[in-house]
Amino acid sequence: MSKRNTQAAKTAARERLRLERERQAKKAKIKRQVIVACSVVGVLAAAGGIGYAVVQANKPGYWEEAKDAKLVKPANSTGENGTTVVIGKSTAKKTLALYEDPRCPVCAQFEQTVGATVKAGYDAGKYKIQFVGATFLDRSLTGEGSKNALSALGAALNVSPEAFLEYKTALYSAKYHPEESDDKFKDDSYLIKVADTVSALKGNAKFQDAVKNGTFDKWALEMSKTFDDSGVTGTPTLKMDGKTLTGSDGKNAPMTVADFNTAIEAALKG
Repeated sequence: MSKRNTQAAKTAARERLRLERERQAKKAKIKRQVIVACSVVGVLAAAGGIGYAVVQANKPGYWEEAKDAKLVKPANSTGENGTTVVIGKSTAKKTLALYEDPRCPVCAQFEQTVGATVKAGYDAGKYKIQFVGATFLDRSLTGEGSKNALSALGAALNVSPEAFLEYKTALYSAKYHPEESDDKFKDDSYLIKVADTVSALKGNAKFQDAVKNGTFDKWALEMSKTFDDSGVTGTPTLKMDGKTLTGSDGKNAPMTVADFNTAIEAALKG
């Protein structure tokens, strides 16, 4: 092999190496440009996502918007905002006020244990019953079950006082009342399922539409405000003539039939 041919081969090899390096450099440059472009898009997308999240977080929630909705008062209610719910015989001179939150487990316990005795006194005309609904558990536990169930109770009251009382009993029953941490009452279909155990509400299209459409959502908020303004700090609370009825401990609501009978007889005589 001549010296000339050896030199030519080396020159050709160097040229091929140069071209390959240029090709690799161009490829790397394009790759960097793609990475930068994707990063910019990612940043913009993240910023957009954060912006969207901020906008969504600052939008009023459903129940905030419900505050400005038109107030529809249930039939069988009185008062400026329809939040006075007093049920019973006109001949009954005394009124037993019940302060209850639909999600309250102690209210459920009270209703399951003493509820039938309360109703017996009501049926006998010993006293009327005034219901004051609370929703503070939605705030402390987060959720909307108390408000939604209270709205459904308004829909039941709109049907009849008896339907209201029976529905309240069903909601607090051992079968249907959820754990307080389980926001099950936020589900309209579940509230309607419970209502189907009440003869006056079973398959009642008007009642079901009111639950689904939130007809009494604004009323539920007004009722909740009535509770908040009452000065009562816990549920269940029972009052007659402005005086709180307590059990044998002298502090809490009477949670047994014996304690309730003792407390109510004293209140009726007072």
